[in-house]
Amino acid sequence: MPSTAPVLLSIDHGVAVLSFDRPEAMNALDVSAVEAFHAGCRRIAADATVRAVVVRGAGRSFGAGGDLAAMRDDPAHVADTLIEHLHGGLLLLAAIDAPVIAALHGAVAGGSLSLALGCDLAIAAEGTKFNLAYGRIGASCDGSSSWHLPRIVGLRKAMEIALLSEPFDAAEALRLGIVNRVVPADALQAEALPLARRLAAGPTLAYGRMKRLLRASFDNDLATQLDAERAAFIAGTRTHDFAEGLAAFFERRPAAFEGR
Repeated sequence: MPSTAPVLLSIDHGVAVLSFDRPEAMNALDVSAVEAFHAGCRRIAADATVRAVVVRGAGRSFGAGGDLAAMRDDPAHVADTLIEHLHGGLLLLAAIDAPVIAALHGAVAGGSLSLALGCDLAIAAEGTKFNLAYGRIGASCDGSSSWHLPRIVGLRKAMEIALLSEPFDAAEALRLGIVNRVVPADALQAEALPLARRLAAGPTLAYGRMKRLLRASFDNDLATQLDAERAAFIAGTRTHDFAEGLAAFFERRPAAFEGR
């Protein structure tokens, strides 16, 4: 994407970095931003070399949520377009084998928090402020938050976060499981990128199967989930990475996975 795009994409040594780049607007999600996000996700999904993804924001914040100014004149049409592209991108990120890491700082609100919830892992800088915030503008939630939030924090706490729209900090996000790690603000990228590189060196197909199994587990009964685990494991035994993992185990050396 050109450097003037509201979302920038770089891919290097198996790590894709998708950066919201509207710092003057705190990376608020307008139509151009979600279209670029969706386009970036399509490029990632189509690139077999991508084995880990980092989603981050430039400037002071990860993202302030939907751009309310963009909705004033024709809110239904603009909201529908925003949601179409946001949801399209999130579905692509959920479907790929590569793990997706959200690197969060500053404000993480509304649709930007929903987007972060849709990532597989999340790291937050100290001082990050979270707020689902939809209730403050008389809106219901979008961007997968009604699906992910109760699965992460439980139904009762999800109701509190959604209905009261009260802010919470990075320490509370860690306690609730909304983020996996909290790091000093100046160490956020230094933490997120090495983690992405570590995952990019892993067994990508196995990661993808684990992502799908874990997400499906909330909707399957035990017998169905056990059948899915069996099928996924057997399919995995036919991969190059499984053969390499076994060889490395018996040879007492680190595995050199290739993501195939």
